[in-house]
Amino acid sequence: MRVTQSNKHTEGGSGSSTAAGVSGKETRTTEGETRRQVMHLLLTLGPVTASTLGDHLGLSAAGVRRHLDILVEDGLTETVQRRPQGQSRGRPAKHFRLTDRGRAYFGHSYDCLASDALDALREAGGSDAVRAFARQRVRKLLDTITPASSLADADEEVDEQAVEHTAQQLADVLNAHGYVSTVRPSESGIQVCQHHCPIAHVAAEHPELCEAEHEVITSLLSQHVQPLATIAEGHGICTTNIPLTQAHTITKGAGHDSGTI
Repeated sequence: MRVTQSNKHTEGGSGSSTAAGVSGKETRTTEGETRRQVMHLLLTLGPVTASTLGDHLGLSAAGVRRHLDILVEDGLTETVQRRPQGQSRGRPAKHFRLTDRGRAYFGHSYDCLASDALDALREAGGSDAVRAFARQRVRKLLDTITPASSLADADEEVDEQAVEHTAQQLADVLNAHGYVSTVRPSESGIQVCQHHCPIAHVAAEHPELCEAEHEVITSLLSQHVQPLATIAEGHGICTTNIPLTQAHTITKGAGHDSGTI
C-alpha cells in the first residue's frame, strides 16, 4: 500500500478525519504527497480525466497517469468511460474516481451511527431491547458453528474434545468477520483471544454487546466461560477463558437453549 490510512479518530471512535489527513503517518516523498493530492481532488471533483487533474496540480497528463496507475493497482481508484457533456460521438474519455476503499481513507462515522442507533433503541425499549438486539446479532454472526453438545452422543456428556472443537470453530468464524481470533492453552483449559474488535468503540458505550457475546459462547460450548478482558474496556486483547476441567460436569443440552439466549 503506497498511501497509508489515517489513524486519526474523533472522540467516540467515529474514525472521521479531514480530507487533507489521508495519511496518519505522513510519507515524506514527493510522490506520496502527489498521490494524496490526487485522491483529494478525486474526492472533491468527482470522476475526472488525467488532464483535468494535471491542470489542478500543474503536472502533465502523463505524469498524473503514472500516479493514477499506482492508485488503481492499490484498489484506491478506478476508471470509468464518460463522454464530455454535449458530445454524442467519438470515443468516451477515460475518467478516474475513488473506490469505496479509497473513500475510506478520508474517514467515516459508522461507529457514531451505530452508537446513536443503539441509544435510540434504548430510549424506545429500554436496556432489554438493546440486549435482545445484541443477542440476535451474535447468534446471526455465529450461526454456522456446531454446538459442543451436538458433537456428543445422545447419552454422553460433553467432553473436552468437543469443547475444543467448537472453540476452534468459534475462532475461525470470528476471524472471518475481522476479529483476528486465536485459541491458546491456559493453565485451566483454553482461551479464545480476539486481537481486534471491529465494534470496540460502540461496545465501550454499550456493554450489552460484549455480554451477549459471552452468553452465546457459553451456550455454544455447553461450558461456563470466564471473560477476563475486553478491548472495549481498554485492554489490548479480548480474552475469554474456557476451563476445560469443568466440561464433564455439564451434560449435553444443559447450556444450549436458543430460546433463552
